[in-house]
Amino acid sequence: MSRRIVVVGAGMVAHRFAESLLSRTAEPLSLTLLGDEGRAPYDRVGLTSYFHGADAEALTLDRAPLEDPRVTVVPGDRAVAIDRDTRSVRTASGAEHPYDELVLATGSSASRPPIEGAEGPGRFVYRTLDDVEALRAEVEQLAARLDRPVRGAVIGGGLLGLEAAGALQQLGAEATVLQSGDRLMSAQLDLPAGTALQRLIEKRGLAVLTSARTRHIRTGVGDEVLGLELEDGRGVDCDLVVHTVGVRPRDELGRAAGLAVGPRGGVAIDAGCRTSDPAILAIGEVAAFGGQCVGLVAPGYAMAEVAVDRLLGGSACFEGFDLSAKLKLSGVEVASFGDAFATAPGALDVVYADPVRGVHTKLVLSDDARTLLGGMLVGDASAYGALRPLVGGPLGADPAAYLLPEGAGAAPRAELPDEAVVCSCAGVTAGTVRHAVREGGCTDAAAVTACTRAGATCGSCVVMVKGLVSAELTKMGHTVSNALCEHFDMSRRQLFDAVRVAELTTFSGVLERFGTGRGCDVCKPVVASILAVLVRNHVLDGENASLQDTNDHVMANMQKDGTYSVVPRMPAGEVTPAGLVAVGRIAEDFGLYTKITGAQRIDMFGARLEQLPEIWSRLIDAGFESGQAYGKALRAVKSCVGSTWCRYGVLDSVGMAVQLELRYRGLRSPHKLKVGVSGCARECAEARGKDVGVIATAQGWNMYVGGNGGATPRHADLLAEGLDDEALIRAIDRFFMYYIRTADKLQRTAPWVMELEGGIDGLREVILEDSLGICADLDAAMAAHVEDYRDEWAATLADPAKLRRFRSFVNAPSTPDPSLAYVPERGQRRPASPEERREGHVLIAGTTLEVR
Repeated sequence: MSRRIVVVGAGMVAHRFAESLLSRTAEPLSLTLLGDEGRAPYDRVGLTSYFHGADAEALTLDRAPLEDPRVTVVPGDRAVAIDRDTRSVRTASGAEHPYDELVLATGSSASRPPIEGAEGPGRFVYRTLDDVEALRAEVEQLAARLDRPVRGAVIGGGLLGLEAAGALQQLGAEATVLQSGDRLMSAQLDLPAGTALQRLIEKRGLAVLTSARTRHIRTGVGDEVLGLELEDGRGVDCDLVVHTVGVRPRDELGRAAGLAVGPRGGVAIDAGCRTSDPAILAIGEVAAFGGQCVGLVAPGYAMAEVAVDRLLGGSACFEGFDLSAKLKLSGVEVASFGDAFATAPGALDVVYADPVRGVHTKLVLSDDARTLLGGMLVGDASAYGALRPLVGGPLGADPAAYLLPEGAGAAPRAELPDEAVVCSCAGVTAGTVRHAVREGGCTDAAAVTACTRAGATCGSCVVMVKGLVSAELTKMGHTVSNALCEHFDMSRRQLFDAVRVAELTTFSGVLERFGTGRGCDVCKPVVASILAVLVRNHVLDGENASLQDTNDHVMANMQKDGTYSVVPRMPAGEVTPAGLVAVGRIAEDFGLYTKITGAQRIDMFGARLEQLPEIWSRLIDAGFESGQAYGKALRAVKSCVGSTWCRYGVLDSVGMAVQLELRYRGLRSPHKLKVGVSGCARECAEARGKDVGVIATAQGWNMYVGGNGGATPRHADLLAEGLDDEALIRAIDRFFMYYIRTADKLQRTAPWVMELEGGIDGLREVILEDSLGICADLDAAMAAHVEDYRDEWAATLADPAKLRRFRSFVNAPSTPDPSLAYVPERGQRRPASPEERREGHVLIAGTTLEVR
């Protein structure tokens, strides 16, 4: 009989255990995973991405390990009892699962505070996909019923509480965070750092109350939430409550089976992850090691690896908890690692604070100031990836060099010792990465991730892994390939220069001269972008049309149901009342869903392919042009109202933003470009989160570069100060053109700036001091772009050959796609879900929307 291993739990740690076990042995074992939730294992760490467009499928972990014939996954059938005598587990369905070894990976459950009214409708926890789906449904229902924004209160100001507040805000609700202590994230940050974080959170539009202990939740008719009453007499009005006051280990199975438990709960384990019963192991948040349970995934993964090793006859030991944490709240950077509170005898603090930039950073060192013990990073956590692996070892440089803002001195590049943990999620050391390159044949970061799992979970170590791979390949005498793809041995930068010097004008000419084969989906759009900059022909001219990505192919963004969105350009968000009326009438006539975007434009969703020319014809007649939201090009220039209206405005930010958007419209680049212009230091346009940020001061314009939002937000770096209008535009011209000529494929300006030789100082020398002698060439290239600009949609409407591609069906050009179906929602329509389609309560494309 094959060896029977049963895992109670089907979360991230159970998935890691299964993945590791199956990859390390070919033994004909039987592995059974018993899950509470009726889902495949999913990424609980990335739960907040659910509110940024990710669905359950996107969060699902790699299915490959669970498709191994040795594995049986039983979802939605909770384990209710363990019989240690017969070695079997009984589930809620009555099924019995015998085991030779049992692994408890039941995780933890969300706690609720012991207050009156903590349970009931409108009161949520933030733990599982079911929790966040229920939260979103509640917010949407309230929003449809109320004539004001939904108000949410989050009880608990730790990591999870701030993520929950960010999720509420993403759903359009107002959020208030209530923290019982004197600071946010009190488990990770001291009072100065917590205060700095509070300022950043409040600047993001979230309300924060500290020293706020809730007495009870006020309710009304039907037990609906009305608000909170605090112990000090204050009240908070709200429509829903999210509890994020901590977690408790789900140790009830172990307790009932008579296993030893920790003093504060959790199934007690030894260094080999075995419980008081040698046949039972425990891993993850349910496991109490040294009397402590920790609600982080990295220690759980480490325990999973130890448990697998022990089951296979090894002697690996769990060495304790890595409590490093990094906040995943968009726009707010905060991290804590090691002995952040300086509890070690004689520990020294090195602190850098800049309240204006919203930065507070601290490193904790040994008493001789040589060994890094820990740290806190608030407002700028860019050094986290480099510092965390160094904990317990020599820092190797002046600590201040890691803390000062970029431009105040280059941060040192310390050689990581082999034992330094690079990826805490998977427990991968620098030595493991190097070994994968030297002995495992891995030649890039993706191969190392596949081999070691480094970077496969939260992704915060990816940059570090790439650096280690490149450094190791260089040491081995290998040339690190920057080839564009299998058809071009050149990097994008080399190919750009080659095409420019050879004066080639077509993809076929470029491929014949510099490439091999027929090209692919990687090189075709890259060459198309290069030709768009150098030749400046229409994207659908000649063979260009066959090179484009899906969106560029029809000059619109494809949506999930196969329809398209239409985004007319509104420079700096400025639009006349007549323009608004025209957009409204067009959207109404074509039944389009309308939404204001973060780029201060109006996006119209649901346009069918054959409708695009007619929609754009009417928009152009109304004075609009393409906003190019579909292309790797300038998207928009965002601005506040500046000195023209605002009493705090220093300079005319709207006028400058309009000038910049009209200058750079249609500019093709390696990736999308975003610009922001703020009329004062209050930064209402969020300019420092853009590829180019412009902020007005009494001395002139300050120019920042290399910022971005998205999954890896980064503040832009200061390039120049006190510029007049002419100097500012000249500097932006050169920055954009230098980036377009030298960046890698699909590389945003943020990583490009970080990888430039000399960093921001080297860039400043090129752009402002002409250290390479290329500024005249950059100026001329931008002038040619400005002179040759033509609106792509206006040119398309004038060309019958281009218009022929806008058909849903070749033999019936105006026939709507019958597979499109919609449901009404909040006065508009949205794509119907599969369930709604099955129920039949939908509107078919081409029918009239009735508002319900």
